[in-house]
Amino acid sequence: MKLTLLAVLLLAAAIPAARAQGNYEIQVYGAETVAPRSTMVELHSNFTADGQRRTIDGVAPTYHAEHETLEITQGINDWSEVGFYVFTSEQSGLGPQWVGDHIRPRVRVPEKWRWPVGVSLSTEVGYQRALFSPDTWTWEIRPIVDKTAGRWYFAVNSALERTWHGPDVNLGLGFSPAAKISYDFTKRITGGFEYYADYGSITSIATLHNQQQQLFPAIDLNLSPKWEINFGVGIGPTAATDHWIVKGIIGRRFDWGRHNKGQ
Repeated sequence: MKLTLLAVLLLAAAIPAARAQGNYEIQVYGAETVAPRSTMVELHSNFTADGQRRTIDGVAPTYHAEHETLEITQGINDWSEVGFYVFTSEQSGLGPQWVGDHIRPRVRVPEKWRWPVGVSLSTEVGYQRALFSPDTWTWEIRPIVDKTAGRWYFAVNSALERTWHGPDVNLGLGFSPAAKISYDFTKRITGGFEYYADYGSITSIATLHNQQQQLFPAIDLNLSPKWEINFGVGIGPTAATDHWIVKGIIGRRFDWGRHNKGQ
């Protein structure tokens, strides 16, 4: 099984990657995958309090846009899962709109390998309407590394993105890293910071003025292993970034059939 998983990781790493959907699923992923015979259902709610106010090249503004994303993830076995997204947007003048869909298979290094850090790799491919993104077909590859040390938690997502259809086709690979550091203040309350960025082409990093950078002070509520609750307020200091975003994630895991101990 180890050789099979390593082959999958190497194959996925060799595939061109994609430009991610902005301000729909604002999340730093951990290395853990959903257990087999389990389904995770999440709702991502993001409101842009201060963002782009004008329509640019046919793309709708983000100012006061409410984005709701449904994410459904099915565990396949103890080292893989498949996630599916439905993106929606609502704002004055447009009303409720379907934005697009993505699919995201992911594999990880199983816990029984006893690596000192969690490691997984996700790929995400999907379509978004040109009204909301000039790049309509995209692919992303996201290596994920995380570590729990006592009450501290660290995660790094080094996402590479590739546009298949749209004006950024000729830019090649884009680099959009994300990271999280948090601390368990109590058994139920975890606080920390999440960082998201888009540096542009990996061969020609954008100037700071044109980079997208966001910092989210965030809180996680650990009410039950079956629930995921996250809330944060994002600050975008660069000109190319929406300046204030409020985000929330609520998720519920559903188990189907019997599970082995530890799953």
